[in-house]
Amino acid sequence: MQLHILETGKFKLDGGAMFGVVPKRMWNKMHPADEDNLCTWQMRCLLVIDGDRKILIDTGVGNKQDDRFRKHFYPHDDINFNTSLANLGLSTEDITDVLITHFHFDHVGGALELDAKGKIIPTFPNATYWTNDVHYEWANNPNAREAASFLKENFVPLKDAGVLKLIDVEEGVRFSESISLSFVNGHTEAMMIPYINMPSGNTLIYCADLIPSHHHVQLPYIMAYDMKPLESLREKQALHERATDGKHFLFFEHDLDVACGNIVKNEQGRVVFGESVVLDSIL
Repeated sequence: MQLHILETGKFKLDGGAMFGVVPKRMWNKMHPADEDNLCTWQMRCLLVIDGDRKILIDTGVGNKQDDRFRKHFYPHDDINFNTSLANLGLSTEDITDVLITHFHFDHVGGALELDAKGKIIPTFPNATYWTNDVHYEWANNPNAREAASFLKENFVPLKDAGVLKLIDVEEGVRFSESISLSFVNGHTEAMMIPYINMPSGNTLIYCADLIPSHHHVQLPYIMAYDMKPLESLREKQALHERATDGKHFLFFEHDLDVACGNIVKNEQGRVVFGESVVLDSIL
């Protein structure tokens, strides 16, 4: 097995929305906002080489959105997959599977790109793309609060092209020899959380937007974007119980500085972020 981090660029989101009910005087010390109250976040993907399969988890925002979109979210420091994969001796044609945790634009936008004629095509021409049946229906018929995050040009063309497959929502379902999936519903319906079982016996949890950064490890730090915040609270508690055994590590998709780390219980028994770790050291 091999694990490779693929950075796809950064974007900005409202600080208050990202930290929910936590007061700005607290979160601004950890992750300072600009004069417009916007915080910069990373869009970090993970490539898992698992036997013959080259599995990409999430795809960032992509580069096909218009100027109006860019003025809202300020995507910058873009890194395209041709460049990042070439650094590994690979190309977009080598990817066999694209596992999309959920269809919010900053996770699925890079799954498709514009060709020379402006037509939307799959970024990874030989890959099978994966979501689940519950989430696809949720995203395709969005509620008014979440509709701006589900841009149909980011996922409907995958289905039209016949490359999108649906996973049945079943806890602990096996995706590959080394990856199992958990499903959570607080942030959005049936978001997929990959658990990657490594040769060392350690497990890497790809947290997606359940815990988008190490700042969000503690229970009260729940995004205002979450559809069911109390459900997110329960789901984080369950992850805490599972991941404080010294054998589980968390992958943070949106953290500016920390890609992977562990969580521990402090002297008061509260779960907090432990320390940053390098992927190779836990593999």
